[in-house]
Amino acid sequence: MESPKEILSDIWTSAGGDPAALDAVKLTGDEAQLPSSFRVAAAAQTSVAATGLAAAQIWKLRSGQGQDVAVDMRHAVVECRSERYLRVDGKPPPPAWDAIAGIYNTRDQRFVRLHTNFRHHRDAVCKVLNCKPERDEVQAALMQWDGEAFETAAYAGGCVVALMRSHEEWSATPHAKALAELPLISIEKIGDAAPKPWPTGDRPLAGIRVLDLSRVIAGPVAGRTLAAHGADVLLISGPDLPAIPWLTIDTGRGKLTSFVELRSEQGRGALRDLLAEADIFSQGYRPHAIARLGFSPDEAASINPGIVYVTLSAYGRAGPWAERRGFDSLVQTASGFNHAEGQAAGVDGPKELPAQMLDHATGYFMAFGAMMAKARQAREGGSWHVRVSLAQTGRWLWNLGRVADGFMTEDLKGETVMPFIEEVASGFGPLRSVRHSAVLSKTPAFWARPAMPLGSHLPQWPARG
Repeated sequence: MESPKEILSDIWTSAGGDPAALDAVKLTGDEAQLPSSFRVAAAAQTSVAATGLAAAQIWKLRSGQGQDVAVDMRHAVVECRSERYLRVDGKPPPPAWDAIAGIYNTRDQRFVRLHTNFRHHRDAVCKVLNCKPERDEVQAALMQWDGEAFETAAYAGGCVVALMRSHEEWSATPHAKALAELPLISIEKIGDAAPKPWPTGDRPLAGIRVLDLSRVIAGPVAGRTLAAHGADVLLISGPDLPAIPWLTIDTGRGKLTSFVELRSEQGRGALRDLLAEADIFSQGYRPHAIARLGFSPDEAASINPGIVYVTLSAYGRAGPWAERRGFDSLVQTASGFNHAEGQAAGVDGPKELPAQMLDHATGYFMAFGAMMAKARQAREGGSWHVRVSLAQTGRWLWNLGRVADGFMTEDLKGETVMPFIEEVASGFGPLRSVRHSAVLSKTPAFWARPAMPLGSHLPQWPARG
């Protein structure tokens, strides 16, 4: 198996990074951090380290100064579970899942996972199953279905579900075969534009404007990471768009947040105005949905030549599932992780990874890709499109290899997490939250803005400099 430094080298060089820059990175800690048969700790450390190295290289481009980058493995693992450790005014997070979310049996003795944390997804499941939103009723209804038939019908009905597959089953699907042809992170030039000079500032991303159109974990983590290195990140939400409050708080650190109603022409006009002055546009809508609003990659590059456009998807851009909605837990279920973890732990049925690692690592890959593309834009011009997906991150994690005795490792206890916690003020009250785990020697990462309730700011950019 590759060492963490070798894994980081693969990520860095595949995106065009100078191999010599890797000499400035120090990775510390042992890999046995969480109970899992997968290398979740190595995935956490290397995905975070990639972002830290990219920020350090941007600072070198801007200032001429090199610097060291250090990432401790345990700190990175804790950050990849940051939502668990958040405390608001001393209170822990409420239950994370809707009452009918989770695992169920089907008639053909398969397992399916339902994701119903958004009300419209829960309503869609109950409509397909013709039942009330109660666990016993959902289970009884699913016993009238074979697993794959339900998965297909549920997606057609606007639900977000997954059939549990073994990795072998998943790998044999046309979709998995299509994904196998794609890189982990795609960075492509999509238009011509003059290079944009770096603004003045004393941090790697000072003066860089990021539009963040994302929810839940992966996309918001990307915006939070860019903010940690000084970017002006403006989170765009809608007043009626469902959100998960605890995640909004955890991933909202460092960001401005505005409501823009994209269903109205006035709202789309406001977003076009913001886009025209942005450097990075980071979004997690499905391709057809964002195109219907007038903000496809090509349209964004037309509005603002030189834009770096970042696309997050659940299942990747190729294959028959390219337009499917999805979340970390569902991609884990569909692509073999839950089956493999269950087998390794001796569980009769699915077992989740001990962190939402596909979400968090993908968020760091989004931020990494955005920074690498921005550096290229400043050097050679052009508009750029960065693409990542939960499924491709899953494929990468699987290919890192397995840990034979991974379930001999105990889970992290509270006292081992406390060294990585900071206490800060916020628009929600006092927060105890996880500090960023990439330590840069000359431009330390920190969040200059507190987490605030959605819609707290006007939809406008702060002045540069």
